[in-house]
Amino acid sequence: MDKKTEDLIIESVIRQLMETQAQSAENNFRAGPESNSRDSGSSSEPNTLEPMDVIGVENPHNLEALKVMRKTSPARIFMGRCGARQKTASYLNYMADHAAAIDAVLMDVSEQFIADNDLFKVKTVVKDKDEYLMRPDLGRKLSQESKDEILQKGEKGKQVQIIVVDGLSSTSIEANVADAMPALIQGLGTYGITVGRPFFIKYGRVAIMDEVAPLLDCDVVVEFIGERPGLITAESMSAYMAYRPDHNTNESNRTVVSNIHRNGTPPTEAGAHLATLVKKMIDNKASGIKLAALP
Repeated sequence: MDKKTEDLIIESVIRQLMETQAQSAENNFRAGPESNSRDSGSSSEPNTLEPMDVIGVENPHNLEALKVMRKTSPARIFMGRCGARQKTASYLNYMADHAAAIDAVLMDVSEQFIADNDLFKVKTVVKDKDEYLMRPDLGRKLSQESKDEILQKGEKGKQVQIIVVDGLSSTSIEANVADAMPALIQGLGTYGITVGRPFFIKYGRVAIMDEVAPLLDCDVVVEFIGERPGLITAESMSAYMAYRPDHNTNESNRTVVSNIHRNGTPPTEAGAHLATLVKKMIDNKASGIKLAALP
């Protein structure tokens, strides 16, 4: 490839990226000050990735191109190096984010969080965190004691049952549920959809909903669960939903909204969106690929 062709390609890429950035800025402006504040870095999220305008490459051939590309991704690009190694700041940020990811997996959701969100607590047959990580199948089964407590404290026959499950990130649960769950409940209320008392399940996996629905005879289960953390954020949460799930439910019959966190889909916005999805599930008696196939 000659230099003229290479320069034309670079110019085209820069132009497209700048157009994307301009559109993103316009969308943020239209969304108002609340939306813009999410990008200000004022959150207490433990992630410490360098600001998206940092270029660590020394004497780059095209600095402006790197700046534009850097702002399009939170990935660790253009961090620079010292000899064959990372720069100290980049390495320390990497180690901090890795530590946050480990904490998200190994720490338990706090009792204070469970109390503050008016949840009662049950658990699967898993004995401890080590067994939870080694035996995913056990995270799909409620203990008999927990089944009895759900029947005692839960509400049978409601259209929707919300469950909060620790999953692989306690951090994401504590960061998002307090905003997402009230928005979901409020949205369901506007549709006249009844909701059972939400509760928390410790050491749970996604398919734990298959045991909850038959117990409480509900139409839809909405499950907030912590996603496996990465180095971009340890606060990402998913919401899995299914219409009338049971032990015969396939994964393709679940609907999921993922990447719920302050720099992804904001939790309040996610909660409102989930309400519209649940309404559609109830109206069509379907979820997962069956729901997606509907017009």
